[in-house]
Amino acid sequence: MSAPVVRPALRTDITALLQLEARCFAQDRVSRRSFLRFIEHPQDVLLVAELNGALLGYVLVLFRRNTQLARIYSIAVSPDARGLGLGRTLLEAAEASAQARRAVFMRLEVRTDNIAAQNLYQRQGYRQFGIYHDYYEDHASALRYQKRIHHYHPLAGARAVPYYRQTTEFTCGPASLMMALSSLAPHHAPEPDLELQLWREATTIFMTQGHGGCGPHGLALAAHRRGFAVELVLNQDGPLFMNSVRSPDKKQVLERVHRQFIANLAQAGITPRVEHFTLDQLEQGLSAGRLPLVLISTYHLDGRKAPHWVLVCAMDREFVYIHDPDIDEAAGESPVDKQYLPIARERFDRLARYGQHALRALVWVANP
Repeated sequence: MSAPVVRPALRTDITALLQLEARCFAQDRVSRRSFLRFIEHPQDVLLVAELNGALLGYVLVLFRRNTQLARIYSIAVSPDARGLGLGRTLLEAAEASAQARRAVFMRLEVRTDNIAAQNLYQRQGYRQFGIYHDYYEDHASALRYQKRIHHYHPLAGARAVPYYRQTTEFTCGPASLMMALSSLAPHHAPEPDLELQLWREATTIFMTQGHGGCGPHGLALAAHRRGFAVELVLNQDGPLFMNSVRSPDKKQVLERVHRQFIANLAQAGITPRVEHFTLDQLEQGLSAGRLPLVLISTYHLDGRKAPHWVLVCAMDREFVYIHDPDIDEAAGESPVDKQYLPIARERFDRLARYGQHALRALVWVANP
């Protein structure tokens, strides 16, 4: 028997697709109009599987704009083709199409009573991360599955960077710093007491709400005090995050804290460089064995416009790979999702700017 052929769907496939849809699903069917739209819509991918001239399966992949997330909206295999491995073939083709679009994660939903499909997804590396209740027309629930389809493959001899999850909402900076320190010197084991100590040393005191986050000056000093070589690069001089507070009294406190940081940096022999760092500089520093803590804006991630520290672990021609210490369990995230998280280089360049004045802040950490 010849091998199945997977190809993009054509308008001439509509009749066969509708017949397949009717055989595979009693409800929640894709309509003719929708099939036509997916075939003609350049953002999405509809693939069909043919065997000996017969259309025996399809997979529909949707792509969310401005994200690196793909979703299998529907996958169907004719009852006549069960047992031929066509479901796995379509799944792999869907993942390949998503990788070609530079997607990082693939998601899908499956009925709670469809055990065969669940077993297939699990064998192919998908994991359940949530559930939608009353999801289908018959009020059945759907399990949510996700697979990371792009991974960082380090070159031989590349530095391994351990991962640490921040334990509070305001300690992304200390968590990122601890990951860097433990990578450079394994005896610096990350742990919650050190996380809070680093926060106390590096906090800027005030932010928009809640506890203050950590600034680049404080994080650089905290690393220096522990015997590491540091370099501080910013594209702005003077107190940072002033627009985060409205109270004149709080602004005055921020200014005083900034003056203290600058005095302590001078005493330590550290002079901040005021310049706009580039991705090429990041790549060169990583090649030299240094690790960069980079301030990003979460606006392009979750719309919150909050400053957030991440650790850049590696780069290649397409992606910047980060350890993001913040895990959103409500969104189904796990530590696996935030380790060596690939972000397209041009997108990371946009993320690495915070606030109205596009603050760029970088703290290099290295062995002395």
